[in-house]
Amino acid sequence: MMKRPPIRLPGPGTTGFPPAHPFDDDKLKEECGVFGVFGHADAAALTALGLHALQHRGQEAAGIVTYDGNQFHAHRNMGHVGDNFGSEEIIQRLPGTGAIGHVRYSTTGETVLRNIQPLFSEFSFGGLAIGHNGNLTNARNLRQKLVRRGCLFQSTTDTEVINHLIATSRAPNVIDRVTDALLQVEGAYSLVALTADALIGSRDPHGVRPLVLGQLDGAHVLASETCALDIIGAEFVRDVERGEVVVIDEGGVRSYHPFNHTPSRFCIFEYVYFSRPDSIVEGSSVYDARKNIGAELSRESPVEADLVVPVPDSGVPAAIGFAAESGTPFDLGIIRNHYVGRTFIEPGDSIRHLGVKLKHNANRANIEGKRVVLVDDSIVRGTTSKKIVEMVRNVGAKEVHMRIASPPTAHPCFYGIDTPERDKLLAANMSVEEMAEFICVDSLAFLSIDGLYRAMGEKGRDSDSPQYCDACFTDDYPITPSDHNGGETDQQLSLLSELA
Repeated sequence: MMKRPPIRLPGPGTTGFPPAHPFDDDKLKEECGVFGVFGHADAAALTALGLHALQHRGQEAAGIVTYDGNQFHAHRNMGHVGDNFGSEEIIQRLPGTGAIGHVRYSTTGETVLRNIQPLFSEFSFGGLAIGHNGNLTNARNLRQKLVRRGCLFQSTTDTEVINHLIATSRAPNVIDRVTDALLQVEGAYSLVALTADALIGSRDPHGVRPLVLGQLDGAHVLASETCALDIIGAEFVRDVERGEVVVIDEGGVRSYHPFNHTPSRFCIFEYVYFSRPDSIVEGSSVYDARKNIGAELSRESPVEADLVVPVPDSGVPAAIGFAAESGTPFDLGIIRNHYVGRTFIEPGDSIRHLGVKLKHNANRANIEGKRVVLVDDSIVRGTTSKKIVEMVRNVGAKEVHMRIASPPTAHPCFYGIDTPERDKLLAANMSVEEMAEFICVDSLAFLSIDGLYRAMGEKGRDSDSPQYCDACFTDDYPITPSDHNGGETDQQLSLLSELA
C-alpha cells in the first residue's frame, strides 16, 4: 500500500494565522459546527450568535450565507466568529429571513479562503448554499469520477463533492437532487443547506454527528448542538434522526427517510470531549455524562490521594465525578489562562521551556506536599500530559497520578475529527506502563471501553452490535473508509492527493 502524504496546513503567510499554541497541538481537533434559521427577520444575527455557541467545534474560519427574497448574500473569513461577525455593519450586509452558518476546523482540504463554508453555487434551479460537519469517506473516489465527467472544482473540501452531485443529478426537484446526492456519499455528516425556498438539514444513516431542530418566534432553527439554541432563546424541538432529511419552508417542517435502516453509531467522543458540557446530545446531558464517566473511572481505578485536580477545562466534569465517587477533595490545582490564543507571540528558543505557563499554571498553595490525581479527557501524543505532570511536580506535589476519562486513543478517526497519524498516537505505540513512564507519573489508568458504556447507562459494550461509534478506541469502523484503503491509512487525506 502506498503511503500518502499527510495534510500540512499552510504557513502563517498563507492563512494569516501564527502557529497554534503547543498545548492545542496535543488535543484532538473539533470537527465543524453548523447552524441554520428559516423564517426570522434577524436570521443573520441569530446565526452569528449560534455560531458563537459552536465556536468550540471549529476555530479556523467562519461563514454565513443569507437569502433576502431576491438574492443570496455571503460573508466568509478566516478566524473566530466574533472577529468576523462582531459588527453591526457586517450583519446589515446579510439581509434576509433565511440563513445558514458554519464554523470550520479542516479535516479535508487546506485552510484557505476558498474552503470556508457555507459553499454557495448557482444551479439550474437557482442558488444553494451548504455547510457540512463530518467527513465523507468516499469523497476522493467521487471527486475523481466527477472530474472525469468535466466538473470543475473550486475548493479542496469534501463538501464540494455534494454540490457537484446535486448539479449532475437528474432528479426532478431540488429536494430530490439533494437526496440523490446524499445517497451516493458515504461517511459521517450533519449538514444544512439553504435555497431560495427552504432550509434543509440531514444526518448520515448512522447518525455519527449531532444535529438538532429548534423553534423561535415561529421560525425554525437547525444546529449542531442545543447550546446554540440556548444562546438565542430557541426552544428545543427534537434531534434530527439518523438518516433523516428535514425540509423547512413556508409550509412548516417535512421529514423524509430515504436511506435503508442502519443501526445508530453516534460518536461517543462527543460525550467525552467534543460537545459543550451544557449541551443535551441525543437526549443525554453532556455534563452529567462526563461526571458519570469520572465516577466510573474512580470505581475502576481508585488511588489513595489527597486531591483530585482537573486538567482544565475539558477534564473538569470528569474530575468532579471522580472526586465525588472517591471521597477525595476536588480543587482547581491548575489554573488556565483563557487569553492565550493563536496570536500570542512565540517565545524564543532561550525561554521556550516557559511556554507551558502561557496557558496553564500550577496552584502551588493547593498542591505542595500533596498526593495529586490529575484527571483529563484523553491522551493523544502525550506531550501536554508530560508538561502538565512536570509543572505539578515542580510546585512540590508529593505524588502525581493520572486518570484518563476515556479508553486509550489508539486509532485514527475518518469521520470528521482530525487525529494524528497512528504512529503519533501514544497509545498506539506504548503500553500503559510505558506511557506512565513517558509522562512521568506514579500511576496511570484509562477508563475501560465497557466502563465508558456503563457511564452512558449501558451494561457494557455489545461487541456484536455496538451502540456508539468508538473506532478511535476499538478499531471498529462502522462505515468503510473507502478512500483510505479499508481504514489502513493513518489519517484523513487531502482530496487533491493522487487524483488520477
